Amino acid sequence: MFDNLSDKLDLIFKKLKGHGKLSEKNIEEGLREVRMALLEADVHYKVVKNFIANIKERSLGQEVLASLTPGQQVIKIVNENLSELMGSHNEPLCLSGPKPVSIMLVGLQGSGKTTTAGKLSVYLRKEGKQPFLVPADIYRPAAIDQLKKLALQLNVPVFPSTADMNPVKICEQAVISAKQMGCDTVLIDTAGRLHADEVLMQELRNIKDAIKPSDILLVADAMTGQDAVNISDSFNKALDIGGVILTKMDGDARGGAALSIRAITNKPIKFIGVGEKLNALEPFHPDRMASRILGMGDVLTFIEKAQAVVDEKKAIELEKKLRKSQFTLEDFKDQLLRIRKMGSFAELLNMIPGFSKNKQFKNLDVDEKELIKIEAIINSMTPQERRNYNIINGSRRKRIASGSGTTVQDINKLLKNYDEVMKMIKKLTKSGPKALSRGLWPF
Repeated sequence: MFDNLSDKLDLIFKKLKGHGKLSEKNIEEGLREVRMALLEADVHYKVVKNFIANIKERSLGQEVLASLTPGQQVIKIVNENLSELMGSHNEPLCLSGPKPVSIMLVGLQGSGKTTTAGKLSVYLRKEGKQPFLVPADIYRPAAIDQLKKLALQLNVPVFPSTADMNPVKICEQAVISAKQMGCDTVLIDTAGRLHADEVLMQELRNIKDAIKPSDILLVADAMTGQDAVNISDSFNKALDIGGVILTKMDGDARGGAALSIRAITNKPIKFIGVGEKLNALEPFHPDRMASRILGMGDVLTFIEKAQAVVDEKKAIELEKKLRKSQFTLEDFKDQLLRIRKMGSFAELLNMIPGFSKNKQFKNLDVDEKELIKIEAIINSMTPQERRNYNIINGSRRKRIASGSGTTVQDINKLLKNYDEVMKMIKKLTKSGPKALSRGLWPF
């Protein structure tokens, strides 16, 4: 998502920064290229027109023309306007009202409503809530079964809906059941259609009138581009939605939906789906997304992901081990597992400022299967071998390779890399770096 747009904006800004002092002509040429880049990213043409007009007004003022670093000033203005375009700040779920509060998930078929309901329950549970899942799509029996299976997998209570029940009655009874079970948040997976028709909207309005939800979230597929914007507008006019969840933001979409929805509907994007796993749902922060689009990284999200998997007590223990060069293969495996919980390597690396602009790493492809292989190899070792890898001789390597389904060459490669890591740790600990404390070791 946004890769093409980021690359094009990077080239445009490099040209601008190449001028010692910007003229009105330079700025207009640059903005013309920015306009084309946004249109190619499938951003709504009205949004692009207003966006460019705002940037032009500020760029042609003394703020830029009189600046000692005019190119940087233009980038700053674009960054601020991108953030403002998407909403400036994160808007949380509306969970006000008597408990249990209800949240309706609406959208077309195939947008990912059912899976998003499961993801949202995971997110809410991390926030200390007690979610209750409600399958209300009686027209697609597979949706009911899918949500029930997700609920079982997540150990989240679910209403026992059946395809012969009335959707409004399902929702009314579900709220009562949730209250009886002590749940405080009801997540309703409503029916979808192939397109937004009046029959669908009337059913959703009936559910809204019956249970008076605290929030209505439209689940839209980011891969559909301008269609996602049009769908958001249709549902908003019919239901007055509270916000949008954009799914498949980790895909190959051009990003136009994320940049257009707020401006067209005046409704915020509240969450984005960033993967298939049930924990791959993130609150949407416009300012952070703007920084990522401009190749500035997203350090705050990176830190939040790290904090979610780092245990403070274990981090202190790890620091002591590192300083004493007692970092074992077991510790090595634990750190890899924690980093994997944070998300894909490609996603994490792009959060590091300047990383996406580095040609050396531009097409870096981290094979996640290699991490699984490393875990299997270490699991096939004895506790003594994990503590002291120097005792792993030829026969032991053959045994480990056989037990992990790998080759002796794989074992040699892992031990060589581990040995290099240990040498690097020793060099760093001699100078007493703070980088070894309170966090994940960046393998």
